[in-house]
Amino acid sequence: MRRLVIRPGAIGDFILSLPAMECLRTGYLEVWTSTANAPLVRFADTVRPIATTGLDLLGISDPPARLIDALRSFDSIVSWYGANRPEFRALVQSLDLPFTFFRALPPENATTHATDFYLDQMNALAERAVDPTPRIPCSVERENFAVIHPFSGSPRKNWPLEKFQMLARGLERRMPVHWCAGAEDPPLAGAERFDDLYVLACWLAKAALYIGNDSGITHLAAAVGTPVLAIFGPTDPAIWGPRGPNVRVARWANGPVLE
Repeated sequence: MRRLVIRPGAIGDFILSLPAMECLRTGYLEVWTSTANAPLVRFADTVRPIATTGLDLLGISDPPARLIDALRSFDSIVSWYGANRPEFRALVQSLDLPFTFFRALPPENATTHATDFYLDQMNALAERAVDPTPRIPCSVERENFAVIHPFSGSPRKNWPLEKFQMLARGLERRMPVHWCAGAEDPPLAGAERFDDLYVLACWLAKAALYIGNDSGITHLAAAVGTPVLAIFGPTDPAIWGPRGPNVRVARWANGPVLE
């Protein structure tokens, strides 16, 4: 079977859905995702950025013949893309394309961890059992340094920067501390920045410790097996916490409490 998985979304949401995508592996598996997330998929036969496929034009203008031919070459298309667009779903149905749509985020009243939510969606389609912990393989040796990423996709989720700086001063008595920032994060003197998420993943995999907010980079650090201290504020770690044997969560909404 030839299967296509279409998974847009932010870094953290994407990483939490990696086990669900991996359980869909067939004779041939192709994944279409965002340009930034594409390097993180290590189990598919082919990975393409959605922006290069023309999919974002489907339903807006006449679909390119090459796109329709490409979609028709698959026996199964599992898509989190277009799930909330009735006109998109109607169009692919009219073209008789083998799409199965799933909602891209757990409902607000969810009680199940996001990774389990995505895996449960795949119950009828799964080809194999997988580890329910997101994992991104990086063949590197652990080194003696810590990484702190004090930002996230939303300022309301950020523990105060001065708290991270105080924590860093204490850590520096035991090991070097490196700061990490994303392309869209505020300026931070001396922070490491990476254009390629897999290169960042391999750098994080070398670290002896990672500390960060509820962010995609925190999920990335957990997925490569680095010991993680994830600092959560308004979001629920029972739903959105990073998974891994070396993960601890602290909450700051009512004072830091380790879970």
